[in-house]
Amino acid sequence: MTELGILLCGAAGQGVQTIGSILARIALKSGLCAFAWQDNESRIRGGSNGYSVRISDTVRNAPLDEFDVLLPLDAKSRLKYLPFLKPDGVLLGGDGREGRGMAIDFASISVQKAGNQLYSNAVALGALAAVLGFDGDTVHASVSEEFAGKSADLAQKNVELALDGFHLALETCRGLCTPKVTKRNELRYLISGADACALGAWAAGCRFMAAYPMSPSTGVITALSRMENELRVFTEQAEDEIAAVNMAVGASYAGVRSMTATSGGGFALMVETLSLSGMTETPLVVVLAQRPGPATGLPTRTEQGDLLFAVHSGHGEFPKAVLAPSDAKEIFHAMARAFDLAERYQMPVIVLTDQLLMDSMYTLDDFDLGRIRNESHYANPSGIQESKRYRFTESGISPMIRPGAGPNLTCCDSDEHDEDGHITENLELRTRMVEKRLRKGKALRSEIASPELYRIFDSEIALVSWGSSRNAVAEAADQMRKRGMKAGMIHFEEVWPLPQFNFPAVPSLVSVEGNATGQLEGLVRAEYGVTFSESVRRFDGLPFDAGFILRRLAP
Repeated sequence: MTELGILLCGAAGQGVQTIGSILARIALKSGLCAFAWQDNESRIRGGSNGYSVRISDTVRNAPLDEFDVLLPLDAKSRLKYLPFLKPDGVLLGGDGREGRGMAIDFASISVQKAGNQLYSNAVALGALAAVLGFDGDTVHASVSEEFAGKSADLAQKNVELALDGFHLALETCRGLCTPKVTKRNELRYLISGADACALGAWAAGCRFMAAYPMSPSTGVITALSRMENELRVFTEQAEDEIAAVNMAVGASYAGVRSMTATSGGGFALMVETLSLSGMTETPLVVVLAQRPGPATGLPTRTEQGDLLFAVHSGHGEFPKAVLAPSDAKEIFHAMARAFDLAERYQMPVIVLTDQLLMDSMYTLDDFDLGRIRNESHYANPSGIQESKRYRFTESGISPMIRPGAGPNLTCCDSDEHDEDGHITENLELRTRMVEKRLRKGKALRSEIASPELYRIFDSEIALVSWGSSRNAVAEAADQMRKRGMKAGMIHFEEVWPLPQFNFPAVPSLVSVEGNATGQLEGLVRAEYGVTFSESVRRFDGLPFDAGFILRRLAP
């Protein structure tokens, strides 16, 4: 069985992410699975960045905490990341002082072959592929694909230098290059969370997105813009987050499925318009890609610190849904779910992601398109004799038509209004309108998905988690069982409103969250009256991995 962890590192600008993503595709071309995650400092140049690739026979879409191979492109990064190399791991490209690797000078080879250091990372990639046991043809094909859109000279030099590194490593590794991977004949897909989010929105019928760039949400509008000709989704980079969310609400009011995406600081500017969506009962989908705060925080790192912010966002009382998908496949389906809920209940829906989910590369077998629900919830205008946009109904959901679609005038107002949409100071009507809107929330709760129960049937310990930590938590539960601890997982991906759910009778509940205060734990305790015996928190900007959880629960 193949299970390898590779950690590439270097200064910003040295191409660590490029060669890491190529390595992941080399693994995929060899019939293997890959999960890739980046650990970046928020600098344009300098600093030390890491890019890890987990290669395995089966899908293992979760980070690792120790690695079999470390490939540094500079001395500073080597010192920073060396503690993450396993005691028997291979250091590729070191200076020989560590005594457990190959001292290959990638920069010197690049200068010798190409006249400059620009291709050092290509040399490193080729050497790494040789050490791992991949073949030269796959390296050639993968590098060629990466630079297919560049100049012919640049593409050719990258291919040549990668193959030079490949052959040099084969000649000089002195037994370290015993093949470690076993090729398989399987076809899978490799996709980032941001690309999966964009494709899920398109599959759900989204045709307009406005956003202002803010890491780590920017990849969504970038992906839709890149695929504009194929997907036919119009994208607009607005002048700020307030403009972006108002554009999305305006387009949605006109009848176009629309969305925006941002991170915590941008979402803080959007919350007034979130209430506008609630008052006017206009569908709205917002992707909130979390990063550590407060303020600018750690803009290139990950955290689960905005759950309560999302749940309580907006002034006044109105229904909303908050979804928290776990990986690329689930964010694809969460987007379809978000648009369906937003249009059906005529309300805002927030999709909570984070830097781990948006920037990582995931291996998928398929997207299961049969799960996509893409149907219109607009009323037939020909069947509406009198257009009361906010008609009182038993469900609280009023018939919604596109403005101008019927013979009658459609009115809308951000002030409290009557059934026709006209401003009112009638306090009895005010009371009835609030109750009408809140009735939608009661129906919504009845269809929110219950949490996933993983290996709970005989568990004595249940790890309770949400969002992007799912795969690491499940892996931790598996490893705890190997150590004799009957562990399982209760994982939430639809987090607000909390579903109608009876917690299983597990002796010990452990909260696992990427924040300091246990935000889901507090909601769960208040809603279900359960007691947690322990908690595992992480808020240093890094994602959960199974090793981190085990060191706290099964040292």
